[in-house]
Amino acid sequence: MNNISYKIRNDKQYLEEICICCGSLEIHAQHPLFHGGICAPCTERFLERFFLCDDDGFQADCAICCWGESLVMCDDPACIRSFCTKCLDALVEQGKAEKIKEINPWICFLCLPLDVHGVLKKKTKWRTELKFFYDWESNHLWIYQPLSPWERKSINVLSLFDNITQELKSLGFLGESMGNGRLKYLYDVTDVMRTHIEEWGSFDVIFGSTPPLGNSHEHPPAWYMYQYIRILQYSRPPERSRPFFWMFLDNLVLEEETRDAACRFLKTEAVVRYKLQNDTIQNVVHIWSNIPSVNSKYSSSALYVDLCQMAKDIYRKRIFSERPATLIKEFFVPLKEYFRTF
Repeated sequence: MNNISYKIRNDKQYLEEICICCGSLEIHAQHPLFHGGICAPCTERFLERFFLCDDDGFQADCAICCWGESLVMCDDPACIRSFCTKCLDALVEQGKAEKIKEINPWICFLCLPLDVHGVLKKKTKWRTELKFFYDWESNHLWIYQPLSPWERKSINVLSLFDNITQELKSLGFLGESMGNGRLKYLYDVTDVMRTHIEEWGSFDVIFGSTPPLGNSHEHPPAWYMYQYIRILQYSRPPERSRPFFWMFLDNLVLEEETRDAACRFLKTEAVVRYKLQNDTIQNVVHIWSNIPSVNSKYSSSALYVDLCQMAKDIYRKRIFSERPATLIKEFFVPLKEYFRTF
């Protein structure tokens, strides 16, 4: 990895012949964001981790290699990108990461108008390239093309059965600032018809959730899933005509047969997400969504236990530590590529 600059300047090799993530000469494709190659293992890693974000709202891994433990973050409010010390030293200049730490604010290589930094060369249309990369390389994930900051609009959210205003406000999607969006919350949708959805205007995100474990609810658990699917169909725009996202959460109250039905109707498998605190598992949820970060292999926690028994134990011990929706807040962060925040 550290000899990439040397290979370019002294061995007269082309960036396109070198994996800019690890230095391998076994090239599989071209990197979607920067000029240079990418090998097969790094391609798989990139596809699985690029959209994952940490609780702080920043990309969990380096935007170049999707590895990296020591990261520096872009200070542009419209950007969530991180870059690792290893890539900065190898592609920009030795000691670059330390210099960046002294710059406040620091604007990253994807946000700066300059295209070349050392041997790191930004692709002019990297958002289009990123979309093409996922369409071509990924066999399980389709994404909308990310939008540049000046193309993004306010977000309009329909929240069913659980109000996620708190989570979206914490990420800057809702609030008093100019350009922030709106959220409509509905608990009982029994009488909601397609005409109501049309009257309320188009929505960009449709969220829904079964009641949390231990909470009283007026309807059988399956009712929430089927009603969500009904409202989702009313709300969908023409096929892929604009960025449109949806998420449904099951708080371990659905029967296995109903979860299977949800997979068929929503055309995706559920992801398991849980909170571990003091060696105690809390608030396990199943998630169905088309948000890219949810569909990554790495978004689900490795959990090999009897979920039915776990649900009974959580209910019996009443160890609920937080609202279930807070477990999936970071999955909404990639929507900053499509909608305005602060």
